[in-house]
Parts: sequence; C-alpha cells; structure tokens
Amino acid sequence: MPLRLILANPRGFCAGVRMAIDVVDQTLDVLEGQSVYVYHEIVHNKHVVGRFRGQGVRFVDDLAEVPEGSIVVFSAHGVSPAVRALADQRRLTWIDATCPLVTKVHAEAIRYSRQGYQILLVGHRNHQEVVGTAGEAPDATQVVESPADIPCLRINDPDRLVYLTQTTLSTDDAGVIIDALKRAFPNIKAPPGEDICYATTNRQAAVRQIAPECDLVIVVGSKNSSNSVRLTEIAANAGTPAYLIDDGSGLRDEWFVPNAMARLPDVPPIVALGDRCSTPGGTPTGLRGHAKQPAVPAEPITVLLTAGASAPEHLVAGVCRELMARFGGTIQTRDIVDEDVEFGIPATLKRLMRERGIDPASRRIHVTTPVITRETYGAVPLTVSASRGEAHASNGADRASGRVPANQRSRTDPA
Repeated sequence: MPLRLILANPRGFCAGVRMAIDVVDQTLDVLEGQSVYVYHEIVHNKHVVGRFRGQGVRFVDDLAEVPEGSIVVFSAHGVSPAVRALADQRRLTWIDATCPLVTKVHAEAIRYSRQGYQILLVGHRNHQEVVGTAGEAPDATQVVESPADIPCLRINDPDRLVYLTQTTLSTDDAGVIIDALKRAFPNIKAPPGEDICYATTNRQAAVRQIAPECDLVIVVGSKNSSNSVRLTEIAANAGTPAYLIDDGSGLRDEWFVPNAMARLPDVPPIVALGDRCSTPGGTPTGLRGHAKQPAVPAEPITVLLTAGASAPEHLVAGVCRELMARFGGTIQTRDIVDEDVEFGIPATLKRLMRERGIDPASRRIHVTTPVITRETYGAVPLTVSASRGEAHASNGADRASGRVPANQRSRTDPA
C-alpha cells in the first residue's frame, strides 16, 4: 500500500536545542583534548546523547562527580542558582547552554518573587526545567501539574498571584490548568508574554492542523522528551492514532494496515478472471483487456511525520527513507510556519574562544528549514504552503537560499 507522507514544517530541532548541541560541539572543538562534562542530558534525545558519549563527553546528575577545576556545560533545560553556586564552589568553569526562552521564564520568576508575588508554576514537577525555574524563587513557588492540585495550594493573598509555565507544555494541557487557576483565583496575574516557547507552539499547531486529515501520525523523538510526547497526545486528541519512535527501527508494519476498504462504495469487489472481469458470483462485467487492476484502487495511506524539538533532522530523513523503501509513495512538505532563528553563544564560551584567538561572531547558531533531497529522504517532495495555499515541486533551492519573509524571522542574542 503506497503512502502519502506529509512532512510537517516546522519540526525537529528548535533554536534552543540547536544552541545547546552546538555549544557542546564547539566546546569540544575549542578545548580539544580536555575533559568536558555536561550536567544532565544536554537535550532529551538518546541519539544526541549517545553521539556525545562516543566523543568522550561525560554526563552527570551530580556536580560532585565533576573534578574540581573542570569544564561543565549546563543543559538546555536550565539550572537553579544553587547549582551555579555549587559549580563556583568547586571552581568549575561552567558554560550555560540554557535555552534563552527558558532563561526568560527564570527572569520572570526572579522579578515576581522580588515584587512579593506567589508563583504558581504550571508544569511537570520533576522535569529539569521546572526544577531549575522553581529554584530561582523556591520559597515563593508552587508547582501545579493539574487542576486537581489547586485545592492543595497554600495561598497567602489571592491578589498577589502570578502563573508561569514550563516552556514545553502542550498549549491544550496548559490552557486547561490556566483556566482552572483563573476560576479559582480571578485576580491571578499572567506573565507579560507567552511562556510556552514559539517552537513548541508551532510544532503543536502543525500537528493540530494536519493530523485530522491523516490516517496515522509518527513523531520522531525520545520517550523522555516532554514536547515529543505532547505531539502524540495532540494527534490523539484530534482522533488520529500516533506513535513516538526514536528512529526508523521503531516502525512497525502493522501500523500501516490499509483502511481504504472502509471508504469504498457498497458494491461487490471485482476480481480478474483471465481477460475478463467478473463479480465473485461469476457474472461477467465486461472486457478489461489484460489489466488485472481493481476497478476502484485502494487509496494511499496518509501519514503525518513530525519530530519533537530535540530530535535531529537526520533521524527524520532516515524514517522517510525507510518508509519509501518499504511502501513507496510520495512525500509532501506542509509549511505551517517558516522558522529562521539565530541565537548567540554563551558568554563563557565566547571568552574561551577569544582566549584562543577564535572570533565568536563566526560561530553564531542558526536554525532554518532543512533542504530535502531524494538521496537523503527517499523522494523529491511537493511543498504546500498552508498560509498561501500554494504547492510546488521543491529541489531545496528556496530553502538553501534562505529566502524567508522578514516578518517570520527571529533573532535573539543572549549575553
């Protein structure tokens, strides 16, 4: 059964994840021969972590495991002030690869706690990002994982409350909790800007928009990736079965059992008998030459393929090649939002570069839509722009040129 494979755009790496990974890559390059430690997994993807382990990077969950005076990179999820203080006590050179959008939520927590607000942090209690954000104002912060937590909150003054959110939450799930908080505390203050990051929102919007027209959704990402899990949940909420896989080896043939017969008209199936066609009862229905094709061909299965923000694009390409090799069919890219984002590198890494005669300006981190080729993905895609309703065969030239509308570009340079 051939596939109609739809590649969601955007998908995969966001700028914050790309920055964190590039920080480790560039640290290994700049400090060649030195031991590099990373506090927690740099991002929640086993392939990324496995690659770095193969390059000698050591991942730790306790700074006591890092020898004094060593180099340590803080992951994209951020850390609390207590962790940074401990790193200083151990004379560690720490490089902060925290996503700038997570840093924004940290800054909000600091500001509101100083203004005397209690902070209700919407998120998963044990997620590293939530642990780090809550650590900015531990005495003022309570974590809310669901509306069921609200009656247990300890509120001093309902007029001095603010809610913040984990950046990788589903907008649907966060909305349910936020609405419940507003009902319980009508005067609760919202953050000045959306905390759920643009990349999470865009990837979720793509699934929400495309999944209803599909028979199946496949999300590339690791099971400990919060934003990847949320994509499967959004697809399921849209009524489309979804599966989370680490790579092409996770694909199962039984997921692709054709359901096209359910859409066929209520007539007897036609079978070929020699050069004639007949119904199962044997009544001839007329000559069909030598063709043995059914009169009503089964429709291709429509599959949406996307990836969590911590999943490398080469894994998506591998899934495409595997699907095209197994089933054949077509690839279509569906543009929901064009992302063209650039982040600066952390200040400590800039200093280490300058000390070694390297210009940090040449090492900025840029994320844009990947170029798709037959060799890499298994087929040449048709590109459909949701915003313009246009379609064209793509050879990657537009993407390679970097032509993106100015109002869809973003530039952020922390420190």
